[in-house]
Amino acid sequence: MKKLIALLSLVVLAVSCAPQTEQAENKLPWENGKLVVSENGRFLQHENGTPFFWLGETGWLLPERLTREEAIYYLDACEKAGYNVVQVQTINGVPATNAYGKLSHPNGYDFSVIENEGENGYWQNMDYIMEEAGKRGIYIGMVCIWGGLVKKGLMNPEEAKAYGEFLANRYKDTPNVIWFIGGDIKGDVEPESWETLARTIKSIDQNHLMTFHPFGRTSSVRWFHNAEWLDFNMFQSGHRRYDQTRGDGDDTAQASVAEDNWRYVEEGLALEPKKPILDGEPSYEEIPQGLHDPSEPWWKSHDVRRYAYWSVFAGAFGHTYGHNSIMQMHKGGDKPGGYGAIKSWKEGLEDPGFNQMQYLKKLIVTFPFFERVGDQSIIAGEHGFRYDRAIATRGEDYLLVYTYTNKPMQIDLGKISGEKKNVWWYSPVNGELTYVGEFECGIHAFQAEGEEGPANDHVLIAVDAAKSYITKEQKSL
Repeated sequence: MKKLIALLSLVVLAVSCAPQTEQAENKLPWENGKLVVSENGRFLQHENGTPFFWLGETGWLLPERLTREEAIYYLDACEKAGYNVVQVQTINGVPATNAYGKLSHPNGYDFSVIENEGENGYWQNMDYIMEEAGKRGIYIGMVCIWGGLVKKGLMNPEEAKAYGEFLANRYKDTPNVIWFIGGDIKGDVEPESWETLARTIKSIDQNHLMTFHPFGRTSSVRWFHNAEWLDFNMFQSGHRRYDQTRGDGDDTAQASVAEDNWRYVEEGLALEPKKPILDGEPSYEEIPQGLHDPSEPWWKSHDVRRYAYWSVFAGAFGHTYGHNSIMQMHKGGDKPGGYGAIKSWKEGLEDPGFNQMQYLKKLIVTFPFFERVGDQSIIAGEHGFRYDRAIATRGEDYLLVYTYTNKPMQIDLGKISGEKKNVWWYSPVNGELTYVGEFECGIHAFQAEGEEGPANDHVLIAVDAAKSYITKEQKSL
């Protein structure tokens, strides 16, 4: 009998131990509690202290253009590629129409009869998207209404109140909502409508975070940093290159610095009170430089990588990626989509940039999360100009330096703890690690193998030799 009890105890112990690991891997993010701002005001975390690194995907027209089956295909691809936020235009018209021909506003801003739309009604489908994203651990960043519609007079403050009440009551108990006020617009355009919408939602739903999605080359810090309803800042670094400044929202963006999205991070983090910040719309993969002329060169995977690493290493709490064909859910075929899009959205899901963002996320979450700061003093001497700029971030016992052009760098290893440091090169293209060696404190020269020039990007990793976040033998993260 004693042997039987002992055997059963071992079985119970084995069963209880194995699922814990399995449950941890399959745990949905919000099971760690709702998203909140970290104590130091620079990051997001769950209520139980679990860090949240925002890796966003731009699926603007998902609610309007995809069927339920297509939405599943898209969300599966996002989950596989490591995205944990999908940003959508909840409505892109008043009314907006979904793939089944159902309207978002069958009776204007009177939402009392929307459930009479029948199967695949607009809001029933939105519910479905929320639910299916939730099954995959993905938050939906809901741009409540696109800014251009408000600019055209399609939502006034009274209507904003009615719409805000409808949205908040419908989704306040849905765990994977993040509210976006605005939508590619300056905050001083119809500000009363934006304030009313934000305050109305927040008066009903205090469980979900809220931000403002601004116009190209502007940041929410310009208008709403001190707003009680704004939990974190967002900027749109935009789709233009250095010499394309006409039409920008940032009047101070001279051509010499116009693409430097890290500027917005430094600006936002310098303000009080501290609020987290990220680039919510950088240049999209496969979109023309300057946005509107398809004959211009198109942004490629190395460009979107540069924007991601520049902003995160400057101190952003995450990053949002975008693809021309995916954001508009272009079906492909002979007729180009908006901004010259040729590929279908499904083809876009196979493009390198879409699938390379996960390596940034894997890198950041490998090391202590909340202590990380941008620190350019790590780079001894010149930091580089425009595309040559190297950008550095560190914790107490590790540092990371991103170079887009693979120019030689002078790195001060004394900026982190430890008499000796282990050093690796990390590839933003495929996540591969290459061990370089052990180094003493002091300033050392580093350059990865390969040519110098744009698109030859690498990350230098240096870690206190006493720490074991990664091993010398490790080949990837």
